[in-house]
Amino acid sequence: MEYLLLIYADEKAWSTLSKDEVGQIMAAYGTYTQELIAAGVMRGGSELAPTPTATTVRVRNGKTLTTDGPFAETKEQLGGYYLIDVPNLDEAIKWAAKIPSAASGSVEIRPQVDNS
Repeated sequence: MEYLLLIYADEKAWSTLSKDEVGQIMAAYGTYTQELIAAGVMRGGSELAPTPTATTVRVRNGKTLTTDGPFAETKEQLGGYYLIDVPNLDEAIKWAAKIPSAASGSVEIRPQVDNS
């Protein structure tokens, strides 16, 4: 079953990190990504650009409305994701717990809907 692991963290906290600290975290992500690939469970993933680059789209009464930024102000922002294919939620939780940002932010797990 495919699960989307949505990675949330405080963007403002990232801006306070030194270049060395960012490098260590990115290296940890590289290692984690290689573990997913080696296990044969990775289907995709990406880091997302910061929230100021986001555009939110709504359609109301047939009119398209756009707003700069994310849908809502939150303490933690969506910063990236992994799409994995594992047998069950327990396995998805194990992989989510290994994501480097899980120690300071949060990871939301969402199963893909099987429409077949």
